[in-house]
Amino acid sequence: GRASTRRSRHDPGLRLDHGAPLFNITGEPDPQVLQPLLAGGWIEPWPGVIAQLQGESTLRIGQADALGLGRLYRGAGGMDHLCLGLLALADAGGVGLDIDTHFGTLVRHLDGQDGRWHLLGREGEPLGAADWLVLSSTLLAHPRSRQILGWPEVPLQQAAAALADLQLDHALTVIAGIRTEARSNLLVVLDPAAAPPWRDLPFSLLQFDAAAQQRWGLQRITVQPLDDGRCAVVAHSTHAFAADHLDVYGTHSAIARMLQLPPDEGREDTVVAALTSALEQVMAPWLPGLDLAGAERQLMRWGAAFPLAPGLPSELMVCPRSRVGFCGDFIAGVGFGRVEGALRSGERLAHALMAVARAGQTGIPGRT
Repeated sequence: GRASTRRSRHDPGLRLDHGAPLFNITGEPDPQVLQPLLAGGWIEPWPGVIAQLQGESTLRIGQADALGLGRLYRGAGGMDHLCLGLLALADAGGVGLDIDTHFGTLVRHLDGQDGRWHLLGREGEPLGAADWLVLSSTLLAHPRSRQILGWPEVPLQQAAAALADLQLDHALTVIAGIRTEARSNLLVVLDPAAAPPWRDLPFSLLQFDAAAQQRWGLQRITVQPLDDGRCAVVAHSTHAFAADHLDVYGTHSAIARMLQLPPDEGREDTVVAALTSALEQVMAPWLPGLDLAGAERQLMRWGAAFPLAPGLPSELMVCPRSRVGFCGDFIAGVGFGRVEGALRSGERLAHALMAVARAGQTGIPGRT
């Protein structure tokens, strides 16, 4: 989700990085996958300019929050190329890996009672089976799945009840306590005639300090020029704004399609109008007379945008007895809550799984 790109089957030139517009590496050494991703052309150094809005309208070029620190990168051709690159590197590893990908598939139930993990769909239909279950998101393990999806139970919690694995139970208890902040994101696409003033701005990422966030209800604005002359603009709301509109998903959001929610044009239009007005007013010093009424605009609710510390301790990432592993930006450590944290936790988990495999420590009688 954080490194995803919104695209359209009907508009091949459309590309919006609606989550993280870039990712940064702040710790040493670099994640081991960084250089192979760069060498393969999947990621590239981020070439933009960061600025911070302070208070009403004071601009500080080069001033940045946590996302702008360290070494900056982006997906080459969209942030989703980071994940595509990871899959490509795994498939090209020369070790006979069989990479079988499934997209747009909702895992509704989990069952690990027979020593293997079975992934099941809405009606209990089998989707796949594996020796190990690795979750890089908390959705199937966190109580928020009940709130967001209306499920009566949390899938992994229900499956864990039959496994008697105290370490997994502990991990699930910690995960259940992880709080997250939401964001309401305004996605704007400007046609080639309206795009040039945006392309000429002195910044491509505008971050808001605490006073500016309180004044405008926005946290971040990213300007993303498109190859066909258009320009995409993504405005992230503050947590406070999003908290007041948590039940407004956006007609085109994945969750709305998944739940087959009916259009709520009235409330969605209200949120879009509020974010549009804030964006127009904020940009007035650089784009006087800005009127986005004729621009293509969409709303995306980012429900679990930012996990809040402390996160899941790394010692709970691997549960050998039940063959469950966790990685992602919710794991405590360097880069927590950012792409860097997800990359580093994935590498830590990989090393831990290799160690378990070498030791034959599954915790399951009769299996190694």
